[in-house]
Order: sequence, then structure tokens, then C-alpha cells
Amino acid sequence: MAELTTVSRPYANAVFALAKREKQLAHWSRVLAVLSAAAGDEKVKRFLETPEVAAPVKAQKLIEICGDELDDRSRRFVRVLAENQRLDLFEPVAEQFELLKAQEERMLEVEVVSAYPVTDTEIAGLKQALEKKYERDVVLASRVDASLIGGAIIRAGDTVIDGSVRGKLDKLAESLLRS
Repeated sequence: MAELTTVSRPYANAVFALAKREKQLAHWSRVLAVLSAAAGDEKVKRFLETPEVAAPVKAQKLIEICGDELDDRSRRFVRVLAENQRLDLFEPVAEQFELLKAQEERMLEVEVVSAYPVTDTEIAGLKQALEKKYERDVVLASRVDASLIGGAIIRAGDTVIDGSVRGKLDKLAESLLRS
């Protein structure tokens, strides 16, 4: 996944620069979400990975699937990715674009995954601490994942803090296997 992130960064930066210059951040956010969802569909994904099909044909089929959601520039973007054999990059490009967009809008999306429901007081305290640390407005979403056993995982931009019991057990098992 790290390789896809590295390879997709120039594409995300280019799309972001274009979207920012033309004041179309919301439009490109929607376009990239549509392309990511379409390319992520299992049948479409298998088709895009088929080596026997030429890149322009793959691009055209994906454009047809997305239909009126794409304008001329976004269709050209699909064709550029196809020419460069990079039709697997829609999801990481969309993710990086959203990070750039959030930075531009001075917002930080934070996800808290916890073993048990988080109280409103805990959410408010965490939000306040993160806003102070990152000097941005924080949009916080939380969900419960009982498989964590206890504790929580916090994802804030590129930072992941794993304070879950499951994470600690996994680290312990890994260290025991190395010994």
C-alpha cells in the first residue's frame, strides 16, 4: 500500500492544484469518489486488471460506467492514468486528495475506533486536545469494534495511535516470534 501511496501522490497533487486553481474542490472530491467506487467494484476491478485488454479500452469502459458524473477534464484524467498503466490508483489518489482538501480547509478528520462506546465527554476532550495539537478544526467520528478487546485506535491524518488491547497483543506476539 505504501508504494501505491507514493506513486499516486503526484496525480493527487496535480488534481488538487487544478481543483484549487479553478475553485472546484467539491467537484473533484465527488469525481474521485465516483471513480474510486467504480474502479473498486469487484467486476470492474477484474476487468481493469485484465492484461489482454488495451488501456484505452479500459479507460473508455470506466468512463462509460461513470457516465455523466465525469466532465471532460476528469475523462482526460482517466485516460492519463490508463496510458500510464495506473488504473489501480483511484482510491489512493482520492484519499490523498481528501487529505489535501482538508488541509486547505483547515479541517482534520479524526476517526476513533474503540472497543466500547465513547462518551460525549471523552469525545469533547479528545477533540479539544487534537484541535490544540494540530491547530485545526477537528471533525471527529467514532465507531465501536469489539475485536479490539479494550482501548482504542485513533487515526488523525497520517498519524495512527493504537492503544487497543488487540494491538498490544499483536505486538507482543510479534516480538515473541522474533525471539
